[in-house]
Amino acid sequence: MPDDTEVSALAFGQRVQILRTRRGMTRPVLGGLLGKSPSWVKQVERGVIHVPPLPMILRIAEVLRVRNLSDLTGDQSMPMELFIGPGHPLLPAVRAAVDAFPLADDRPAPDAAHLRARLAHAWTARHSAPNHRDVIGRLLPNLILDGQLAVRQADTAADRRAAQSLLAEVYSLSQFFLAYQPDSALLWRVAERGMVAAQESEDPHALGMAAWLAAEAHRDAAHYDGADAVVQRCLHHLQPQLADGSDQVLAIAGALQVAAGYTAARRGDTGTAWGWWDKADKASKALPEGYYHPVTSFSRAIMGAHAVTLAVELHAGGESVRQATRADAKCIPSRPRRARHRIEEARAYQLDGKPETALETLDKAHTNAPETVQYNGYARRIILEETEAKAPGRRQRAADLAVKVGVLAA
Repeated sequence: MPDDTEVSALAFGQRVQILRTRRGMTRPVLGGLLGKSPSWVKQVERGVIHVPPLPMILRIAEVLRVRNLSDLTGDQSMPMELFIGPGHPLLPAVRAAVDAFPLADDRPAPDAAHLRARLAHAWTARHSAPNHRDVIGRLLPNLILDGQLAVRQADTAADRRAAQSLLAEVYSLSQFFLAYQPDSALLWRVAERGMVAAQESEDPHALGMAAWLAAEAHRDAAHYDGADAVVQRCLHHLQPQLADGSDQVLAIAGALQVAAGYTAARRGDTGTAWGWWDKADKASKALPEGYYHPVTSFSRAIMGAHAVTLAVELHAGGESVRQATRADAKCIPSRPRRARHRIEEARAYQLDGKPETALETLDKAHTNAPETVQYNGYARRIILEETEAKAPGRRQRAADLAVKVGVLAA
């Protein structure tokens, strides 16, 4: 198989075949996710069908998780980072805090209660902010440094484990800031540090958070086996503690079940995906009615949104719209998570052949949390696709939204 340096010299169809094979995806699976037959995929890969129109290129990029369109098209003069958002102005400060290697500090570390209160404030601010990276990006550098200091200055083994649990949560918050930014190496470094801190803490909730975020990172990189392995091992570890576990532990187990369902859906495994959703739905009903997990958003209120995403990932247009109609976005208390749900609704409407409604829904998402749309590859893909629409009104609406989101220059 050609290596990465050879891919750019290949024809479009050859690149599709290489990228599909790297994802472990068969032609029937790729065709099904694109709404095409396996023979159509074969004809594209063999060059019988030449480069398709932009809307289909964008859909192929989405299914194959191609982050830069030039990797798929070979046109290096027009790179387009589809699943990577812009670099946030506060990214260098957060990176510097992560990269720092402090060996000594004369100041006393903040106590656990103080760190916990700051973390709670940070999560609350994230959920209420229309641009959450602006908020948590300012808080993270000091949280990272103080969390590390608390671990180093812990007097007892118990204090050290408690500090590691808090540091693991700081790294979890960091991943929400770093996700979809142009520094994937930094994101993976933070994810690995979070996992190590969680393991050192021996805290089941911290372990669950770290595993959930690691699974998200694996799935976004199309490492489906890695995502499954992390989730399955953590669920097995948590299982003995669920009978009398805290709401936090029950919620993180439910979030991991949803994560397993998402990975199955990304693979096109309908039965397994909905089976995991059923388990997670049961887990949500064991939680208090108003409970909302601050990291994963797992709750009774979120299960309708998860159902929409599963149907969309399975490319079931009619079912995804039915689930979108049933789900209540207003009951989701987090602004960025509510905007994310609106984006999933937009994907559902576009799958079902309702592009006008899809654009209208993305407008709502942008009004609610502009940054969420700006950094979301699915939203960017829909907007770009509709800028090529034949209907002038829809094309103009998409172009206006593209300018607001930053996909096109004004």
